[in-house]
Formats: sequence, structure tokens, C-alpha cells
Amino acid sequence: MNAALLLFVFVALAPIYAQELPPLTLTEAEELALRQEPGQAAYLARADALQEQAVVAGQLPDPTLRIGLANFPVEAGGFSTEAMTQAQLGLRQSFPAGKSRVFSAQRFQSLAAEMEQNAEARGRDVLSMVRGAWLDVYYWQHATATAKESRRYFDDLVTVTRSLYAVGKKDQQDVLRADLELSRLDDRLIDFQRQAGTARAALSEWLGADADRAVASELPAWSRVPAIERLQDELANHPALRAVDSQINARLADIDIAKERFKPGWALDLGYGYREGSLPSGQPRSDFVSLSVTVDLPVFRKNRQDRSLAAALGERRSAVESREALYRRLASQLGGEYQRWQELSRRLDLYERKILIQSKDQANAALAAYQSDAGDFADVLRGLIDDLNTQLDYLRIQTDRAQSYAVLANLGGLQR
Repeated sequence: MNAALLLFVFVALAPIYAQELPPLTLTEAEELALRQEPGQAAYLARADALQEQAVVAGQLPDPTLRIGLANFPVEAGGFSTEAMTQAQLGLRQSFPAGKSRVFSAQRFQSLAAEMEQNAEARGRDVLSMVRGAWLDVYYWQHATATAKESRRYFDDLVTVTRSLYAVGKKDQQDVLRADLELSRLDDRLIDFQRQAGTARAALSEWLGADADRAVASELPAWSRVPAIERLQDELANHPALRAVDSQINARLADIDIAKERFKPGWALDLGYGYREGSLPSGQPRSDFVSLSVTVDLPVFRKNRQDRSLAAALGERRSAVESREALYRRLASQLGGEYQRWQELSRRLDLYERKILIQSKDQANAALAAYQSDAGDFADVLRGLIDDLNTQLDYLRIQTDRAQSYAVLANLGGLQR
């Protein structure tokens, strides 16, 4: 019962607590997301594991110990009866073919580097997604505030229209039309709040409860991007491409390993045989020491070494083609996003120089004409609605351009 009560109090107070916190800036959102992001940590843990495997791969196999009893008589006699009976102790050390250990270690090191680059690429992707989610929340939060501010004018217009209708200066149609537009604006506000909730839910994937905080009132100062040529140069150093380069290096190591398998592996055996009993001359029997070398004979190569090499070469070709496909996709995305940035910048400039002012002037002129009985009420409503839509469009262009910058920062390696 107490636990249920505490949970209820926590849920009830969570929105109030979120409102008391300072506004969530984009920089803080980025830091929180990177600090709490498990995907990057998973890549780094995998890289550490592969580095450990690289050390293991570069070592000689463990030696093997052999203990046995040889030539013990079965039907009669004992350990000292027969001259060849002996207790044997042997050690065997294998040596892989050629430089297999060196290339195996290089392979795991390349795979570890791939995971590290994937971790860096994941960090860039997380930044891009967090920025996009934060900017979505920013848009809907400020769109709601803008619509609420505009609602005051619609509410005042309804009040004025009703007053004029009451004294017989305006007809009932104007009152009904004003009420209808006010209701439609309320409906838009409900939809804005729904969209804001959806945007915060997306942001909560990265920030948890901090996504419920109000976002800062200012967009980041992302007013310029480098020339497309510089971004294209930086794209070649994108961690996703470097990760594929490391994968290609790993495939090259696989080729070297496959080539080394054409060389023989070998093993060294050292044995000691202990004997008891005496020779006919009365002298004790001598113990035995043996040394031998075992060599692999890679003579049946057609369905083993040849095919292993062919498979390694095929894997490398696949990695190279995958890198080319990834580069083309990223380059295409970069070019398209750069064009989008430029178009949004031109639209933003046009809105700031002309459209915002013209929209406000049009709304004021329509209202002044209506108040002096020289204009139509429909023009007043159209002017107010167009002015609200213009402000929302301007806010959307600002947000879209900031989101475009976030994508360019990911692809072009722009600093935070």
C-alpha cells in the first residue's frame, strides 16, 4: 500500500519537478545522451575483447605432456624383466605454419580497430539523432507557444465581433465565423500538444526523464557550414568508412593466413624413457632420450588450402565493394543535405527580409479596414490565419535548417 502511494505521488509530482528544472539546452542533451548510450559502450567492450584475442592469437600453442608405460610384459615378468620396458615422459611443442601467428594477431587487431571506429560512428549517429529529437521538441514547444499567443487575438476578435453584433453594426455570420476559427485554432493546439508529446517520447530514448524538461528558448548558433569541397574531403575520413577500411585490413590478414597454410606446420617432440634392471654384465640399464620433429605435408591442396585462399580473396572483394557502396550512399546523402541547407538558408533570409513583415502588415491592414467598415470580415480572419501560418512556417524553416546542420555535422565531421 505504501509503495503504491509513493508511486502515485512520484507520478503526480514528476511534471512539476520537470518544470522546476532549468531549460534543457542542446549541449546538455548531447552530453546526457552520450553518457547514457549503451551502444557505443558495447562496441568499445567488443574492441577490448578483440585486443585480448589478438594477444592470444600471437602466442605459441600450449605444449602437451605425454606420460606412459611402454613395452610392459603382459603374461609374465614385471617392470624390470624386459629390456625395452620403460616409463616414458614426453613434451610436444607445435609451431604453426610460417607467420600464421603474426597474421592472426594482425587480424584481431584490425577487427578491434573496426569496433573502435564503429563506436565513434555510433557516437556521431547518436548526436545526430539526439539533435533531431531535441529540435523536434523545440519546434512543437514553440509552435504551441506561438499558437497560444495568436489565440489571444482570435479571442479578442470574437469578443469585438459579438459586441458589434449586439449593437447592430455587424451580422451574425461574422460572429459564427469568428467562433469557428477560434475552435479550429483550439483543435490545432490539441494536435500541437500531441505532436510535442510524441517528440518528447522520441527524445526520452536518449535522455530518459530529462526529456520531460522544457527545452531552451534559443536555437544553437549554426549559421554557417564549410564549402561542399571541404565536407567531401572530411567525408573520406568518416568513422563508418574507416571501420570498413579496418575490416578490409582484417580480410587481407585472412588472405595472408590462407597463404601461410601452404607452408608446413611442424612440431618438436622430446621424450625421456626410464628403465630398471641390469645388463648381463651387471651394469644398470641405461635410460632413453628421444627427440623427433613432425612436419605437416600440405600436399592435398585443391579442396583445402586453395579453397581457403579463394574464400579469403572473395571476402576481401566483398569488403571493398561494400566500402564503395557505403561511400556512394554517404556522398549522395551529403550532397543532398548540403543542397537542402542552402535552400533553407535562402528561404530563411527571404522570410526575415520580407515575408514576416508583409504577413504582419497584411493582417494589420485587413483589421484596420474592417474596423473602419471598409473591409470584409473574411479578410481579417484570413490575415490572422496567414500571419500565424507564416510564423509557424518560419519556425519550421529554422528548425529544419538546424536539423540539416546536424546531418552535415555527422557526415562532414564538424566539431560540436
